[in-house]
Amino acid sequence: MRGEILGVERRRFWRDEDKLEIVMSVGVGGATVTQVAQRHEITRQQIYAWRHELKKKGLWSPDAGALFYPLDIPVASGVPVAPPAAEAPRPIAVELRLNGGRSLRFDSTVDPAALTALIRAVEAA
Repeated sequence: MRGEILGVERRRFWRDEDKLEIVMSVGVGGATVTQVAQRHEITRQQIYAWRHELKKKGLWSPDAGALFYPLDIPVASGVPVAPPAAEAPRPIAVELRLNGGRSLRFDSTVDPAALTALIRAVEAA
């Protein structure tokens, strides 16, 4: 059995700054991990590994691009005033499948505390 070498194997060294630039370019202008990997002639797995590595080093955070805007809410006697209510969203039918083949069907506007009590009652039965 014979094999041919079709090209020169190359092993590149990537500085943390270069890795960070490549990792942060994912999502810019809608670029996917695959597109960024192809652009830099690396594998998708390499980008995921770099994300993990940079995150461990504290150089990258998935929330790094998050923007926080200050919110000015008027306060009356220490209790925030609720903003004027917009039109309530239309209720949605929800089906929750429980253990033992049981299911609950309810409206999305159900009070969470009442729903929790109902689920506990059905599970206990």
